[in-house]
Amino acid sequence: MPSFDLKNLTIKKYSEGLQKKEFTALEATQAFFNFIKETDKRIGAYLSLNEENAIKESERVDLAFAKDEPLGVLAGVPLAIKDNILIKNLPATAGSRILENYTASYDAGVIQKLKSERAIFLGKTNLDEFAMGSSTENSGFHITYNPYDNQRVPGGSSGGSAAAVASDQAVASLGSDTAGSVRQPAAFCGVVGLKPTYGAVSRSGLIAMASSLDQIGPITKTVEDAAIVFDAIRGEDPLDATAAKVNYGKELLNPDFKKITKLTIGLPDEFFKKDLAKEVEEAIDKVISDLRTLKIEFKRISLPHARYALSCYYIISPAEVSANLARFDGIRYSRIKSQSSPKNLLDIYLTQRGEGFGTETKRRIILGTFVLSSGYHDAYYTKAQQVRSMVKDDFVKAFKEVDVILGPTTPTPAFKIGEKISDPLSMYLSDIFTVPVNIAGLPSISIPVRRPLEENSLPIGFQLIGKAWREADILGLGQFYEKIHQSN
Repeated sequence: MPSFDLKNLTIKKYSEGLQKKEFTALEATQAFFNFIKETDKRIGAYLSLNEENAIKESERVDLAFAKDEPLGVLAGVPLAIKDNILIKNLPATAGSRILENYTASYDAGVIQKLKSERAIFLGKTNLDEFAMGSSTENSGFHITYNPYDNQRVPGGSSGGSAAAVASDQAVASLGSDTAGSVRQPAAFCGVVGLKPTYGAVSRSGLIAMASSLDQIGPITKTVEDAAIVFDAIRGEDPLDATAAKVNYGKELLNPDFKKITKLTIGLPDEFFKKDLAKEVEEAIDKVISDLRTLKIEFKRISLPHARYALSCYYIISPAEVSANLARFDGIRYSRIKSQSSPKNLLDIYLTQRGEGFGTETKRRIILGTFVLSSGYHDAYYTKAQQVRSMVKDDFVKAFKEVDVILGPTTPTPAFKIGEKISDPLSMYLSDIFTVPVNIAGLPSISIPVRRPLEENSLPIGFQLIGKAWREADILGLGQFYEKIHQSN
C-alpha cells in the first residue's frame, strides 16, 4: 500500500510523490481502484472502470521512471473521463440506453494528447443523457450523488466527473461544457472547473450535443491543476477545424502575480440583480472583499442582453441537438433490447429512439425540430442567432473597460435530488450565470469560495470570465485567490 493519503491529492503533489519514489504508479492506481470500489456505491460517479488497461499503463510508467526517461507532470496521474468522450475500445454511452452497447473505435483528440503525456484513465463517469441536464438525474443508468450530501445533486451534466474528483476517486477529470456543465457541477461539488475558449480544445471524439457551444474542459482540485490539464489538451487537431493553435506563452503555467494584481475586474449588474441565495450572495461578497484588500481594482459594468442568453440557448441548443442526434437510430452504433418486434425499418427507428432516449432528450429533440421547421425557422432560430450576436457584443464592450469579469457560478448551492426534475424551467435556471459564456464562446472558470468544513455546509463557487484566448488571466487570478484563501 502506498504511503500517501488519497484525500486532496493534487496533480502536482502526485507527480512529486512519483518522482521522489514515495510510491509507484502501480501502487497508486491500485489504491484508487480499491477506493472507488469501496466508496462509489454511495456516490455513483462512474459508469465503467478501465482497471485492466490502467494497471498495465501504470506498470509502463513505472518502467519509464526506472529508466529515467523524460516524463511530464501528468505521467501516471489517474484521471476520470466523462462518458461522452471517446477512448478507443472502451464503452461510450453518453449516459444513454441507446448507446449502452457501443464501444469507441478511436480516441478523442484530448485523449490522444493525454495518452502522449502518459496519463492513466481510471474509467468513464456518469452524466445527464447526451449531456442534457444540470443534475445528473437524467442519466439512463443511475443517479450520481453529491459527495458532501447524498440527498443533493452533484450538478450536471458533468456530475460524475465532478463527484469523482470531489470524493478523491480521481486526481482530476475531464467534462464537457455546453451551458455550464463543467462549471456548475464544480461549484456544487467544491472543486475547480474550467471552460476554455471555444476552439481552444479539440471536440474530435466528443459525442456532440450542440456543436457551436460544446467545449471539453478539466475538473480539478486546484486552479494550478486546471492550468496543467488545459495546457496538455489544448491546441489544433486535424479532425476538428475549429481547434486553433494559439501561443499562450509561459504565463499559462507560470503566472506573474504582479501583473495579475493590476487586472481590472468587472462586476456585471445583471449578475447581482438575480435572485441569489443568501449564502451565495454572502460568499461572493467575501471573495470581492478579499480581492479588494489587495488593491485590485473593481468596476461596475453592464451586460444588458445577458438576461436573454438562457432563452437564446434553449432555441439554438435544441436545434443543434435535433440534428446531431438524428444519427442515433439503433442501427449504426448499437441496438437496445426491446420487448416489441419491429415489422419494418420505420418500426425499428421508432422503437429504438422511443425506448432508447430518455424524457429530457426527447423534449429537446422535439423542441429543436420544431424551431427548425418550415414557418418557424426565422421566427425562432434566426432570431436566437441575432440575440446571440448581441450577447457577444455586450462582452466585447465590457472587455474594453475591464480585463476579467467576476460573478456567482450558480444562484444557489446544490439542490436536493428530485427537487427540480419535474420542473424543467426551474432546472434550466441553474445555468443562468454560466450560459452567457458559451453563447459568447469565452473562457470561464469556477473556483470554490470556501471548502466545507462544518457539518451541513455546502460548497459555493464563484466564476471568472476572461477575454477570448486569455485563459492565462483567469487561471492566474484564480491561483492568486487560492494563495490568499489558503493563507487565511
